[in-house]
Amino acid sequence: MKRPFAVGVRYSTITLCLTVTFSALTLSARPAMAQDAAALQAKLAEVKQASAANKRALSHYNWQESVTTSIKGEVKKQQLFLVNVGPDGQQQKSEINAQPAAQASGGPLKRHIVAKKKAEFKEYGEQIADLARRYTQPDPERLQQALQQGNISMQLGGGDTTMTLVVKNYIKPNDSLTLVFNKKLKAIQSVRVSSYLDDPSDAVTIAAQFAKLPDGTNHVTGSQINGVSKQLSVMTQNSNYQPI
Repeated sequence: MKRPFAVGVRYSTITLCLTVTFSALTLSARPAMAQDAAALQAKLAEVKQASAANKRALSHYNWQESVTTSIKGEVKKQQLFLVNVGPDGQQQKSEINAQPAAQASGGPLKRHIVAKKKAEFKEYGEQIADLARRYTQPDPERLQQALQQGNISMQLGGGDTTMTLVVKNYIKPNDSLTLVFNKKLKAIQSVRVSSYLDDPSDAVTIAAQFAKLPDGTNHVTGSQINGVSKQLSVMTQNSNYQPI
């Protein structure tokens, strides 16, 4: 008659021990989680501060951007632009020595098809290039919002030199921005992006490298943008920065 009582006591004891253990683990984890969140906030603050200061510094420059557009690995177009940052903080581009488009051969129908195809690829190339600019000019407000939503994590490694932040849902749902920040130079070192245009099936990948001008202003030296669905790539190189 006493055995059920003993079993009940034993189960109650086990339950109590588990409850106490879980509570202790939870309480000990909270300070660690708070410390991690504070550390991430501090590191993000460095990135935001550097990005904001750098955007202001770039507004005092103009520079040249060479753009090479390829389809299925074959170079289709090469252009040179003069670039500056407008009053709204967005980059403005004007083409230098634009060459007139070559006239397509063949009859009216063929010329119409070729012209339509060129216009389609031109629009597509401009769309993915514009998307790349949004990712390679990190927005402090978007970064802070991503942090508040729990969409930023820090990769291990990098040592004393660099840190790597991975941002999810930065501009579009399920996109990914990987940002490598040089802690000694206090500047973005590189950016890798996995995103898309209107639909996730229309994937776009972006890789960009950064470097500093003599006065410390950080800038994109070059980027590789790939539009997967049309097998179109846009490669950019920036140079000849001049103060204005």
